[in-house]
Formats: sequence, C-alpha cells, structure tokens
Amino acid sequence: MRVEDFDFDLPKELIAQTPLKNRDESRLLVLNKTTGEINHRKFYDIINYLDKGDTLVLNDTRVMPARLFGTKNETNAHIEVLLLNQKENDIWDTLCKPAKRVKIGTIITFGDGMLKAKCIKTFDEGRRYFKFFYEGIFYEVLDKLGEMPLPPYITEKLEDKDRYQTVYSKVIGSAAAPTAGLHFTESLLKRIEIRGIHIAYLTLHVGLGTFRPVTVSKVTEHKMHREYYQLSEKTAHILNQTKKNNKRIITVGTTSTRTLETIASKYKGEFKESSGYTDIFIYPGYEFKGINGLITNFHLPKSTLIMLVSAFASKDKIMKAYQEAIKERYRFFSFGDAMFII
Repeated sequence: MRVEDFDFDLPKELIAQTPLKNRDESRLLVLNKTTGEINHRKFYDIINYLDKGDTLVLNDTRVMPARLFGTKNETNAHIEVLLLNQKENDIWDTLCKPAKRVKIGTIITFGDGMLKAKCIKTFDEGRRYFKFFYEGIFYEVLDKLGEMPLPPYITEKLEDKDRYQTVYSKVIGSAAAPTAGLHFTESLLKRIEIRGIHIAYLTLHVGLGTFRPVTVSKVTEHKMHREYYQLSEKTAHILNQTKKNNKRIITVGTTSTRTLETIASKYKGEFKESSGYTDIFIYPGYEFKGINGLITNFHLPKSTLIMLVSAFASKDKIMKAYQEAIKERYRFFSFGDAMFII
C-alpha cells in the first residue's frame, strides 16, 4: 500500500482560513460506510443520527498557546519555538526554526526576559529539548507570551483564541486542537444529553504526529510519534455498558479514536481505566475493536488521518466522499466542515 494512494487534488480556495461565526452551522457530510450512501446536512443535524443509549466520546484536551517567538542571546537572531510536550519539570520537547541556529547551550529570550530557554538536547527534524526559566506559574507566562499553534496552511490571523478550543476543553497540554470537536456548542451537547445519548470524555494530548508529514513511500514504513492519553474509570464503565447494551460508541475525532483503539486492543475489546503513551497507526486493513461511528473533519492528502478514516470506511468510499465534498464546495481541514461516518 503506497502513500500516493491517499492523494487527491484540492482547490486552494477550499482550505478554510477562518472559523464560522456559529460553530454548529458548519456543513456535515454523512457517509454510510456499508452502502456508501452520502447525505448533506448541517452539523446541528447530527443529533438526528444519534440514538438513545449511544455514547459520544469527546477529547477534553486543551490547546496550549504553544508557539513562542524569541531571540537568540548571542546574535539576536529570531527563533520560533513550538512546545510539543513536557518531559519533566521545566524541560520541554519542542520544534524550533531555524533549527540550524539552535545548538546545545543556545539561550533564547522571550518577552523582554519574562521567559528564557536553554537548549539541552538536539534531534533531527528541528526537534530540541529546552529547559525554561521564569518567575511565577509557567502556564500564566505562556498565556501572556504564546500564540495559538495554527497549522501552516492557515495564513490568516485568528482573532479569537477560544475558536481554536473546543467548548469542553479542560486539560491543558495539546500542541493542536482536536478539530472535529470544534463544531459542538454547549447547547447542542445539552440537547444530545436530553435525548438520552451518553457523553463521555477522555484526554489525548496532540503532539508531534500532527505536524509531521508522511515522508516514506510505503504506508507500512511510517512511524508515528507517541502521544499521551488518559481514560477514567467513569468513562471506561460507560463504554463497557454501551457495548453490553448493543449500542454504538461514536468517537469525535481521530484522537478519540486512536485512544479507544489503543485501549480496546490492549484489553481484548474491553475498556479499563488507563493512561500512557500511544503510537498506534491505523490504516486500511486494521480491524476496529472499540468504535462504531466516527465524527471527523476533512483531512490533508497523504496524511495518517485520511488513512485512519479510510481504514474505517474503506479507501474507495472515503475517496468518493472527498470528491463529492470538493464538488459541493465543502470547507476543508481544521476550520472546515465535518463528516459523520456511520
């Protein structure tokens, strides 16, 4: 299986640059993975495709304002640092550019000295470990100095930081948003609960895998980076009861999907309170053990994300659905429209 098999042509104007004013008014393409039937709806119509007793699984991670702009002490060169995940205490795994200017011992200053960082380890692909120095609480300093780490295909400035957060985000630690959840509003979630649909939460902090392109030609040669996840005893119980009652487990986003499939694979289809790191790579041929439905955005060509949804619904059906979405002028990627695969 080749990475090129997951390529498609996307008109540049279909890449959404800004979020819609109202989250739940984005468009929704509903794909039946068995028949291939496609229906076009608005996102708030999703409630009509959920049944009493189903469980909707949301990733409650919160995005850090993780993009920092500073200067190198020795030369005043401008350096950009993207926080990926915390290794220990004040040591962070990061992406930086231009990385060639940052070597072990390099010190970078941010915000008139409010925050400083010393490079203590170097890796390929622009990765660096930094130890940070500051006064007060790190996340408060970061909130003052950092910017939201929008993907490189978004070139317009985000006016409202909260529009790159889900309304239910809670546990800070992500380098990117779980974008399928951006379409939900508090009122839509309340209406869903009133219908008797369970809402359960897990946490997966989105890390380097989101920013790393697939550079190999054969799918099986790609290696995923690890990302931290956590599933509570309460959520595990809800999920097990849902399966026992023969109802559906529907994940919101590929992050929720990868978390549940990691745990279900470990415990032979069951769910248990669990935390750790996952590097699960899901592509066609994978047998799903934990989920029955998937709400997701439209993904980049040749990405691990389009491979995952192709595993769930078959590559042919996904590619046909994407061509239909292009024909109907859907908006793509992080601030774009949504797909519900049932």
